Amino acid sequence: MSYPDLRMFGNDPWWLILAKALAVFVFLLLTVLVAILVERKVLGRMQMRYGPNRAGPFGLLQSLIDGVKLALKEGLIPALVDKPLYLLAPVIAVVPAFMAFAVIPMGPVVSVFGCQTPLQLTDLPVAVLYVLAVTSIGVYGIVLAGWASGSTYPLLGGLRSSAQVISYEIAMALSFVAVFLYAGTMSTSGIVAAQHNTWYVFLLLPSFLVYATAMVGETNRAPFDLPEAEGELVGGFHTEYSSLKFAMFMLAEYVNMTTVSALATTMFLGGWQAPWPVSLIEGANTSWWPLIWFVAKVWTFLFIFIWLRATLPRLRYDQFMAIGWKFLIPVSLSWILIVAMLRLLHEGGVMPGALATLALLVVVLIVLRGNRLRNETEPIAAQTPFDPLAGEFPVPPLPGQRPHTTVFSDGDIDIPIHNGKSIPTDVLLSRGRTHDG
Repeated sequence: MSYPDLRMFGNDPWWLILAKALAVFVFLLLTVLVAILVERKVLGRMQMRYGPNRAGPFGLLQSLIDGVKLALKEGLIPALVDKPLYLLAPVIAVVPAFMAFAVIPMGPVVSVFGCQTPLQLTDLPVAVLYVLAVTSIGVYGIVLAGWASGSTYPLLGGLRSSAQVISYEIAMALSFVAVFLYAGTMSTSGIVAAQHNTWYVFLLLPSFLVYATAMVGETNRAPFDLPEAEGELVGGFHTEYSSLKFAMFMLAEYVNMTTVSALATTMFLGGWQAPWPVSLIEGANTSWWPLIWFVAKVWTFLFIFIWLRATLPRLRYDQFMAIGWKFLIPVSLSWILIVAMLRLLHEGGVMPGALATLALLVVVLIVLRGNRLRNETEPIAAQTPFDPLAGEFPVPPLPGQRPHTTVFSDGDIDIPIHNGKSIPTDVLLSRGRTHDG
């Protein structure tokens, strides 16, 4: 298998490097403006209402008007904030979002004013690790925004985001390991070249599903938008932000959506290569045509982001963390073992039928093991003593727990009995307790 030569990067003249960097920046800004407008219109249609239709023809200027409105709003700074970190946090959140796009291949080698150059700003032997490292830095902006705001709700949002990025960043990184094993390289242009015959979404479907789930959690999008859950945290980490500082957080969110969508396109959907049957047309993967296929694939993922927001309710935080630690990470580790074993046996000349049978056997064993562990733990949870009134405030039971509060009837009124003592009615009413009678 022939991979692109990384020595062709870094040889462009200074004006071409500057033009490519500016083109990436403008592409991301325009994608954000269009994505906000499309999201509002698609959500409106999905919820059986009109989206924006007043600013400009068909509401096409709505995103631009919203940006001007945010810029003209008064920038308030609360009295108790840590001002240097408070002002620096939006910058830390938005800059890594743009930096990550530097190694994304958007097309093959083309001619620009007589210079042969790839439609990619640069590439590295460990380009995918660079993307993971840069995107993980962006969470510092969210954490520092929550801490520097000097308020409870932003602090809780920042803590949620730090725990969230740790758990889902691990699952995202593990989903790439199988791609590295098949492609034999961590270079983004090399991974695209390795998918010339078959996209990895078909060969490595479990890895793709894990990444698709992790990228939603990584970008704080519904149903995983726990760091900015307005139902519990008012607005989360950006509650105390306004004007352009708030706009920078929104810009970082949508740029991150575009970046993870482009990374999914690169790792699993063949990058800029044309889909079948368009790929059968001669010249479909040459010149500037691949840029169209790349943008179409990225917008497919952006539409899925919007679709999920309109469809799924927000998860509880314990459910959200359980998906990351108890499901995505074990599935990724198991799938890595399967892929590594299949690659080893394939190189040893084992028949494909035997490989498929072995993989199916391993999957069945993993499922059976998971069911047995679940059956062993469920009775333990059900038998766990639970005292809902042990503390100052009543606590709802966890799944499988039942409160040890009984009801005694004296003929006229039902009196709940808790730990052998009757509970006064005024205590029940003050604590919001109800019973079935």
